[in-house]
Amino acid sequence: MSIWRGQQKLILASQSRARNILLENAGFDFEALPADIDERAVQQHSGRTAPGEIASLLSCEKALFISRQKPGQYVVGADQTLALGQRMFSKPAGRVQAAEQLGLLAGQVHELHSAVAVARDGKILFSDVGVARMTMRPLTENQIKAYLDQAGDAVTTSVGAYQLEGLGVHLFERIEGDHFTILGLPLLSLLAYLRSEKLLAV
Repeated sequence: MSIWRGQQKLILASQSRARNILLENAGFDFEALPADIDERAVQQHSGRTAPGEIASLLSCEKALFISRQKPGQYVVGADQTLALGQRMFSKPAGRVQAAEQLGLLAGQVHELHSAVAVARDGKILFSDVGVARMTMRPLTENQIKAYLDQAGDAVTTSVGAYQLEGLGVHLFERIEGDHFTILGLPLLSLLAYLRSEKLLAV
């Protein structure tokens, strides 16, 4: 039995496996409908450069895109950015780029900005951004190669070339931040909003 109390099924505007699992584990019966938007074009057109603002913008755009197609339904959008100082990272295109990213992040502290938004009928009802600070341990070229050999194609599915819930945990020596934010969905603030709207049973 779902904890969701909305009249229509909740929609997650994301194909992220991690986000899907987070909502499933939280007891939601929902539908996943990835938003077909050009993220880089949206970002460039906005003129925004701050990682948190970009994540917030994209989470809102994803939620709005789907909500316009699904009248009356609550739609959750999410996005995550990774920044090392002023430099932002995107998902690596392949193994070579993944190795380059890991080489730059090794021994450094980078930030993950994870944003969530809720839309209904083409309007944003809620948005929030969480931040996590990630300290990656120093890594040699051989260690990076060994990691990439083990992780395989999964390194191209997330920014930074790692999934902390999997083999990526071996890359870190310190983590400061909310577990859900690290996985790409500030779940606690999302649940608090849905609860305030009497949309949850718990």
